[in-house]
Amino acid sequence: MLPDLLRPDLDVVFCGTAVSSASADLGHYYAGRGNKFWQLLFDAGFTPSLLTPAEDATVLDYGIGITDLVKDRAQSHDRGLDFGYSTAVARELISQAPRWVAFNGLTAGRSAGRELRLSSGKTVRLGEQPWRIGTSRVFVLPSSSGAFAAMRYAEKLEWWTQLRRDVY
Repeated sequence: MLPDLLRPDLDVVFCGTAVSSASADLGHYYAGRGNKFWQLLFDAGFTPSLLTPAEDATVLDYGIGITDLVKDRAQSHDRGLDFGYSTAVARELISQAPRWVAFNGLTAGRSAGRELRLSSGKTVRLGEQPWRIGTSRVFVLPSSSGAFAAMRYAEKLEWWTQLRRDVY
């Protein structure tokens, strides 16, 4: 759908479930109107200015990468996704060796843990995980998706800020 934004030795790679339909249509990550990814990235202190989806490739300049677990289709929700690509994504992450892998949402973190046989999936909670992907530490964030309204923005930002403190 969208090319991975990866290179060796990044500080953190954000890994979502699947590119949204809006992102696929526009050709940029986290382009859906309700998605707060770029706002959370800025408010948590990962970037010095608020980036737009059209500037997604510039995250590499800040030591940040972006990828997704599902590579074969865009999706407007997380139901019915085939996470079979998780192993290939993990191999790529291992070869790139970021310091941290941050899953954008519990669905992504639980699916990766289960598919990679690193966790049952049920034990995955928000925050740092007891397992790694290669040498990369793993953190699960609350989803930046506007569809995830079970948590207020301020609560989401606390988790994103904790990750930034851990990374830097």
